[in-house]
Amino acid sequence: MQTRNKFFDDMSQLMTNAMGVAQGAKSEAENAMKGMMDRWLADRDFVTREEFDAVRAMAQKAREENEALLARIETLEAGKKPKAKKS
Repeated sequence: MQTRNKFFDDMSQLMTNAMGVAQGAKSEAENAMKGMMDRWLADRDFVTREEFDAVRAMAQKAREENEALLARIETLEAGKKPKAKKS
C-alpha cells in the first residue's frame, strides 16, 4: 500500500516549477544575446557574401583585361624598330 507524502509532493512541484523558470530564463537569455549580436553586426560595415563575390568577379575581370592589354603593348613595342638619330 502506497501512501502519499505531502512533503515529497511539495518538493516535486517546487522542482518542476524551478525547472520551468530556469528554462524560461535560458530562452530569454538566448534571445537577448541573439539580439545583441544582431545589433552589433548591423553596426559594423560588413559586406554580404553576394557583394563580396560581385567585387571579386569585377577584380578578376579587370586583372584579365590588364594582362591582355600588357601583352598587346609588349607585342606592339616589339614590332617597332628604333629610329636612327639624325646628326
